[in-house]
Amino acid sequence: MSVYWQTFRQKVINCPVIANAWPLVVINQTLLMRRQILTTLAVCTTTLSFGQNNFKKNDIYLEAAGNGLFGSVNYERQLTKEPGLGARIGVGFYSEDAFYLTIPAGINYLFELKSKKSFIDAGLGATWTRIDGKLFGDNKNTIGDHFVNFVPSIGYRRHTAKDIMWRISVTPVANEYGLVLWLGASIGKRF
Repeated sequence: MSVYWQTFRQKVINCPVIANAWPLVVINQTLLMRRQILTTLAVCTTTLSFGQNNFKKNDIYLEAAGNGLFGSVNYERQLTKEPGLGARIGVGFYSEDAFYLTIPAGINYLFELKSKKSFIDAGLGATWTRIDGKLFGDNKNTIGDHFVNFVPSIGYRRHTAKDIMWRISVTPVANEYGLVLWLGASIGKRF
C-alpha cells in the first residue's frame, strides 16, 4: 500500500463525521438485509401455498387377480405432477397345483375423466413368475422354471376424498403357454 493511500485512509477513519456515521450505516444495512430476507420468505410462502396440489403421487394397494395373477401387494408412483404417467412394482402369488411367486411391474397412464377423481387407467406390464408345475392347464412340465407374462391392462380408477383408491380392470395375460382373459380389482391408500 502506498504512503499516500495510508494517509488518506487514516484521515477518513479519524474524521468525526464519518466515525459517528459508521454505526448508522451498519444498522441500515442490517435492517435492509432483514427486510429483503422477510420479503423473500413471504413471496416463497405465498407461492407455495397457492401452488399446492392435492394430487398424491404414491399408492400402495392390494390387487385381486390382475397383474399379480391371483393376488398381489403393489406400490405405484406417479411420475408427473398431475395424473398421468406412473410406474408400479409388487409381489404376488399364483396357485394351481402349487404356490407360485409372481413379481408384477409395469407402467400406466391415467386419463382424467370429467371428475378430477375418476380416470381411465391404461397400462403395460410384465409379471415374472417362478413356478413349480403346470400353468393354465398345459401338459408341459416346467418344474423349477420361471417365465415372464405380458399383461396389458385397461380399466376404471377412482380416487376418493379420504385418499382411498380403487380400480377394476381387464388384464389379459399372455405368455409362452397361451393367452388368458383376466380381470383385476384393486383397493389401497394414496399418500
